Amino acid sequence: MSPLPSDRVRRAHARDTVQALLPSVQSRVAQSLGELEAEALVARIRQHLFDMVEPLQLLYGRTTDVAALTGRLLDLVVDAALERPPGLRRIDRRREVDPRWFQRSRVIGYVCYAGRFAGTLDGVRHKLDYLAELGVTYLHVMPLLKPREGANDGGYAVADYRQVDPRLGTMADLEALAADLHDRDMSLCVDLVLNHTAAEHPWALAARAGDPTYRRFYRVFPDRTAPDRYERTMPEVFPDTSPGSFTHVEGLGWVWTTFESFQWDLDWTNPDVFAAMLDTMLFVANRGVDVLRLDAAPFLWKREGTDGQNQPEVHLILQALRALVAVAAPGVVFKAEAIVSPDQLVTYLGAHEGFRPECDIAYNNQLMVMLWSSLASRDSRLATASLRRMREIPPGTAWVTYLRCHDDIGWAVSDEDAHRVGLDPAAHRSFLSDYFSGVHPGSFARGRVFQHNPRTGDRRISGTAAALCGLDAARETGDDEAVDIAVRRLVMLYSVVYSYGGIPLLYMGDELGLPNDPHWADDPEHVGDNRWMHRPPMDWAAAARRHDPATVEGRLFASLQSLARARAGLLALRAGTGTTLLDTASRHVLALRRRHPRGPAFVGLANFSDGPSEVGEDVLLPQFTARPELRLSSDGVRLTGPGVRLPAWGWAWLADH
Repeated sequence: MSPLPSDRVRRAHARDTVQALLPSVQSRVAQSLGELEAEALVARIRQHLFDMVEPLQLLYGRTTDVAALTGRLLDLVVDAALERPPGLRRIDRRREVDPRWFQRSRVIGYVCYAGRFAGTLDGVRHKLDYLAELGVTYLHVMPLLKPREGANDGGYAVADYRQVDPRLGTMADLEALAADLHDRDMSLCVDLVLNHTAAEHPWALAARAGDPTYRRFYRVFPDRTAPDRYERTMPEVFPDTSPGSFTHVEGLGWVWTTFESFQWDLDWTNPDVFAAMLDTMLFVANRGVDVLRLDAAPFLWKREGTDGQNQPEVHLILQALRALVAVAAPGVVFKAEAIVSPDQLVTYLGAHEGFRPECDIAYNNQLMVMLWSSLASRDSRLATASLRRMREIPPGTAWVTYLRCHDDIGWAVSDEDAHRVGLDPAAHRSFLSDYFSGVHPGSFARGRVFQHNPRTGDRRISGTAAALCGLDAARETGDDEAVDIAVRRLVMLYSVVYSYGGIPLLYMGDELGLPNDPHWADDPEHVGDNRWMHRPPMDWAAAARRHDPATVEGRLFASLQSLARARAGLLALRAGTGTTLLDTASRHVLALRRRHPRGPAFVGLANFSDGPSEVGEDVLLPQFTARPELRLSSDGVRLTGPGVRLPAWGWAWLADH
């Protein structure tokens, strides 16, 4: 990837060309928005110029005039800046002053499907008081752009980026939701699928009709020669429902379809695709979206002989997109949906040999997997070893921490981490699938296997957090003690999610302990995808019991409220500082420490055990400057001098007095 001298010359020419355009850009913006806005926009172009031109040169410089391409892209950016509503420009100004606004400890996320949560986007607007009760300040509404009809991979097969799914409302409804959120100092996250479009998208329809411009938007091959070579090293994403990575389309050829046959992969080697997607991002950002969740980001660039993920060019694409969007909409944040190995994951936050701004936040998939692994095994040693080995992320970025999401759980347990704690990696991954599908003797979980791949042995898991914690099984038997234990497990897991560092996400219904949806297969569009079992409709009758402490809903809701309130008052839980995993004498206890230069030190403890565990003063005292005090805990936690005794599935938050 090292640029040749000719690349450096062309890159310098592109920068000079852009610099020459700046007076006319400033004049044009000043006429519409005034001199101050014009000066600010030109200053942002200068600030981000290197991060635009350098990646574009490396991506397209061998085949494209990058000076002309950069000028073309800046035209899109300036147009978007001129169209950006005044209210969003005011938010931009605040976030330019406080660029790490998303790192605050008061930021709590909630994830839902609009239709399943409240029917429509307008319905979601009328449920914002409910979210405020939970301390939510960040709302991620799952795919809402217009999908193809019929099967659509949960909304990720987009047929029109500029329309909302008509079942949910209109773009005007999306803008109204964003405005209401902003009035409450809340932010909005929306999914943007970068890797593929639906086969029914206008670009795909034009390609199918023979338009050569849009034919080049997709990766299409005349026969199976090249696809067969690529598939030698590429894993299958959906082996049960969509084996292979290519689909034959009559009259067109073999189309690259990484996910489903109706999702056509875009060809990012074509700069026209880059320009079209940049224009799309700017359009969505101008509707009031604060966070763009970049779906399937690792898959954007293909290379023969690889697994088709995490290629260096993926990072160049994201760097250039971020720089360009930051000029028009500096308050917008990029979130990477990159479910990859820990070593690869941190690069999506810009952690390369030298920092290169890329995405601002990313999912900490490893934490999620390790929490479930510890729950099943009653052993936190693998989690400690795995999380300790993760590289630090750049200080201006943040993890998104979560327990469950809309997707299945894949057991991302590396061989190296498993061997480090004496486990057989394949056997442990198999055990986890058995345990959470309820097959393992003594399992309390009620999940199901998703996409079993006999060739690799891979078996992922579906199920709500409550079902995987044993709440569904306990309710089935009417065992009040088992219900109590399952509730304790679920809250203990969320105590780690809320304290680990980053933006904690609460998946819809976890605050009420919603069970697996027994009717998930009744919809013909869902019958082949059991992930819909953990996407149940919101149960507003259950939500009405959230203030009754005698109910499961009341206990869970109050516990999550307490976590949010306590978190907001602890500077150590602000994102942007590292998390240290501590050694304890107990294999059951996960112990983490966080510090902030201006706040008290913090230690979080979680007991993954059916019995009590103790953490002694030899572990705790060195972490604090003064005698620690208990800030929040589960029932039954007892201080034993400077040490702590945790009951079964108990947890505790401690901080300097």
